[in-house]
Amino acid sequence: LSATSRCRHEAMSTFGQVFRVTTFGESHCKGVGAIVDGCPPCLALTEADIQPQLTRRRPGQSRLTTPRAEKDLVQILSGTEHGHTLGTPIGLFVPNEDQRPGDYKEMSDIPRPGHADFTYLIKYGNKASSGGGRSSARETIGRVAAGAIAEKWLRGTYGTEISCWVSSIGDVSLPESAVPRGEGGCLVGWTRAQVDEYGTLRMLRDPATFHRVGEAEVADADERRKANIDAEVAAEDAFLKLVGVHAGASAAGVAEAAKRGVAAAAAGAAEALRAMPCYEDWQGGVYTHDGARLGEAELKGVDLASWRTDELLPLRCPHPPTACRMATLIRQVKAEKDSIGGAVACICTGVPAALGEPVFDRLEAKMAHAMMSLPATKGFEIGSGFGGTVMRGSTHNDPFVANPVGGKPGDSGRPALGVSSNYAGGTLGGISSGAPVYFKIAVKSVSTIGQAQQTSRLTGEAITLEAKGRHDPCVLPRTPPLVEGMAALVLIDAALLQRQPALERHVFSRIRSCSAVFTVFFSVVLTRCSECAAHTTALVP
Repeated sequence: LSATSRCRHEAMSTFGQVFRVTTFGESHCKGVGAIVDGCPPCLALTEADIQPQLTRRRPGQSRLTTPRAEKDLVQILSGTEHGHTLGTPIGLFVPNEDQRPGDYKEMSDIPRPGHADFTYLIKYGNKASSGGGRSSARETIGRVAAGAIAEKWLRGTYGTEISCWVSSIGDVSLPESAVPRGEGGCLVGWTRAQVDEYGTLRMLRDPATFHRVGEAEVADADERRKANIDAEVAAEDAFLKLVGVHAGASAAGVAEAAKRGVAAAAAGAAEALRAMPCYEDWQGGVYTHDGARLGEAELKGVDLASWRTDELLPLRCPHPPTACRMATLIRQVKAEKDSIGGAVACICTGVPAALGEPVFDRLEAKMAHAMMSLPATKGFEIGSGFGGTVMRGSTHNDPFVANPVGGKPGDSGRPALGVSSNYAGGTLGGISSGAPVYFKIAVKSVSTIGQAQQTSRLTGEAITLEAKGRHDPCVLPRTPPLVEGMAALVLIDAALLQRQPALERHVFSRIRSCSAVFTVFFSVVLTRCSECAAHTTALVP
């Protein structure tokens, strides 16, 4: 390889300039992970600091995600001692425990529509024989783990907090009016703990169609597990059939539904769904399939204890009515062996001012780079985003106001001025202003689906593909940790770059002081040799 080729290939799996992260591994190899180089020394760090984000990201969290069973337990292999970083490269490793490469055998010569199988093959002349290889979402484990380290440093140094939530799935969107705002109407969003708590629903099931089999009924544990799985499948089918009849009639219209002879069934389904408890939020609020909250009158005579299951659905949309609609949509999509996309929003608070390197490495440019490097991302907008294109400057401009906790002008940690609105999204001219950094990312639907699709073999032969394997019907509920991790990597790299000039000035001043001492010393020693003294002075500036 030429020097240029070597440089290009070495850099493609590495992100960052000072805080550098290199990820490794594929979806069905022995494991995945990352090497973190440039982490400041003396940072308290153990696996316990990293694991929570990996647990939020891991598969198998609910019926709304892939059933692949992975614990995703991280191991720190190097770079720490006695619970603190050494300043040397940190090795992070997570084993793959539930690989099933055989699921992909039939697709070895069939590039999946919408997937990177084909492009990886034409680029490298080879590809991973199972799963998505490096294009698999398993690769993001290393990013999330490294991002957790970055977050700890940012939080301890600046008080930075990063929180991401699901803002839409399909055509179901979280109302902007529901997002918390601070003084002056500036958006502040939810904390990560609130996103997880408010955005988790409990599944409720009609006791007429679902009964959990207990040990008293079936003594054998394996048989009992199978019986409960069968019961869940039957109850889910009954629910989806009810929703499907109602949705089909709504889409077709009353007149058309009547022609098809389903009007009566649709009316019955609508009546049943109108007061059917389907989800319960963190405060005990009960909702229908479409997010309508049921009051005491609707729940009169309903024994909720008999409806409750132990199944939790972490949607990470912290608005329960919207989360209910999202859950129902994903359940429908999964039953159809299809997939659905959506969008997430992220807010970074406590970001110091002056981060970002104009003009090509503006902070929002680096953030867009980071987010668009994640699998399945299709769009990025910061602040008002595309919505800002219809706003006039008189409205879009964020007025400056005195910062009550601000410092002196030029103090990047505590800027003297703040803003009364934040349409800019936390940056001006590519440099952080001290306001929260706020952005959204569009995420497409998963490419690998069980539904039959027309495609071609690598030979060009037409074929119908029904993909096997375990895949998410929707990746949005698992996306927030990925976004938070990449945001942290961007911010720590920008912060360390911003701190470098001050450090360099300090080091160079010490060097100049030492040079002056050496100059005086040599002048005294070599006073009798003017020629040598002049030569030495020239060597020592």
